[in-house]
Amino acid sequence: MPLSLNQIRDNCAKARACMQRARNDHWAFGAFNLDDEPTLRAVALAAQAHKAPVLVEVSQGEVDEIGLNNVRDMVDNFKAEYGLEIYVNLDHSPSVENAIAGIDAGFEFIHIDISQANHDATREEIIERTKEVVAYAKFTGALVEAEERYFFGSSDLHTENIDYEEVKKFNSKPDEVVDFVNQTGIDTCAVQIGNLHGKYPVPKILDLELLAKIRAAINCNISLHGGSDTPGHYFVEAVKIGVTKVNINSDMRYAYRQTLEKVLKDNPNEISVAKLTNKEVVPAVRSVVEEKLANFNSSGKAII
Repeated sequence: MPLSLNQIRDNCAKARACMQRARNDHWAFGAFNLDDEPTLRAVALAAQAHKAPVLVEVSQGEVDEIGLNNVRDMVDNFKAEYGLEIYVNLDHSPSVENAIAGIDAGFEFIHIDISQANHDATREEIIERTKEVVAYAKFTGALVEAEERYFFGSSDLHTENIDYEEVKKFNSKPDEVVDFVNQTGIDTCAVQIGNLHGKYPVPKILDLELLAKIRAAINCNISLHGGSDTPGHYFVEAVKIGVTKVNINSDMRYAYRQTLEKVLKDNPNEISVAKLTNKEVVPAVRSVVEEKLANFNSSGKAII
């Protein structure tokens, strides 16, 4: 059931206040991708157990499969059922039109990523389109996140090693981040400090010194994308420095897929996949979420 404009604005105000609490108290939102109902249940159970505020997020692929309003309704149902402080993020929205649709659907967080649809988009194009979303978001108070260039990697299971020299080419530069934030007026900046999307055969290495320089240079929130396959100690330190949002996707999907394949193989005569999913897959994904919440220092921070 669609939310009223007043309900949306109230939710957005609470989300904005929660992000400020994260800044003040040095913890970070876990932003967990929502692929289906079992994934959402896993996140909800973990958040409930840890009394942690969480974000669930969908990118355009999930939006096309599930629908913006269905996502909103699912999250609100789980919010009421489990007693959660939970918000919804539209992740890597590829166009102004898609981002506006998310704002109208009552999403509290909107990530506009013009380079998602066009990897060669100019900085000027990205800035102008981002400014349009920032202006429209004032209608509900939704927090707008953006990145100034194409983000390296993809949300897949990679078999190649990480080419760190190539990754460094995409790292954020403090002076450019300052200019981007000032020109766009965004609430949250997605920075690149060695983080990249996807799972790789080797762990990721984050440049925490670069992160500290960026944190000192800008006053808006900072998010880290591509959090999967990152050693937990990097998150612990990043949160101390001032990161307030970390995206997790591939680690959850990997746990889901591996567990589902095993449980189907072990139970060839069980035709209720939902039964097996609730018994085995949800706990496996929940375990991933709980580990991240501990790294993000968000346990006990929820206000219901």
